[in-house]
Amino acid sequence: MIDVLKQQLRPGMSKEEKYNLLRDFLQLTALKIMYDHGYFKMVAFVGGTALRFIYNLRRYSEDLDFSLIHAKGYDFNRLNDKLITEFKLYGLEAETSPKTDRTVHGTFLKFPKVLKQLELSPMAGQKISIKLEIDSNPPSGWDMASTYINRMYTMTLAHYDVESLYGSKLHAIFFRTYIKGRDFYDLLWYLGKKIKPNLLILNNAAKQAQGVDMEINENNFNQLLLERLRKVDFADVKKDVQKFLEDPKELAFMDLKTFESLLH
Repeated sequence: MIDVLKQQLRPGMSKEEKYNLLRDFLQLTALKIMYDHGYFKMVAFVGGTALRFIYNLRRYSEDLDFSLIHAKGYDFNRLNDKLITEFKLYGLEAETSPKTDRTVHGTFLKFPKVLKQLELSPMAGQKISIKLEIDSNPPSGWDMASTYINRMYTMTLAHYDVESLYGSKLHAIFFRTYIKGRDFYDLLWYLGKKIKPNLLILNNAAKQAQGVDMEINENNFNQLLLERLRKVDFADVKKDVQKFLEDPKELAFMDLKTFESLLH
């Protein structure tokens, strides 16, 4: 597997590009392991990485996010054990430290040798990691879809439909307490595709997580979103998202004027 990766990391690529491609591969491999062991009967793929792998979003990601949809047979610690065992079969040593004391079960999958093996770091102990989280009590209101992908591996991924993915992303945009530029890049994608968000899951998430009755609907959605966007520092957005873009020229669209144009 290391030889396969070396072939993909072509001369002339920046270090950032190589890191992104490597993380992309590790995420896909984790998804393949979960698929092979039946976890997509229990969880739905959500978040920006789901947009990337299912809808070809042109940005990289650090996280794998899921929502628990069927609890029968679900065990986060067992999933971690499967990931470590299977990655080893792919020739990749992994470390993990699962945490299940909160509603969102999470871990960092850390790979201590691969950077040295790929000559991306001279230090034998330097690690690259991917974050994996599963919301064990997601807000209600989602609708499901299933998509076959052929992207290095072939598999079928259960995920929220695109409208529900949008509704979930809007919850992050309205309530995340820090700027995550990837949220706004994803929002630009949804607006450009003219997708109608699942507002039920947004309202339910706001009620469940923040105790807020948003009462957002088709009539007030554009205005409320514009009010939120006008409070955003887009210099911070650009700074956060730039290293994740396949095409850095897309940074030019990350400003309030573009969002206002799409919403009007």
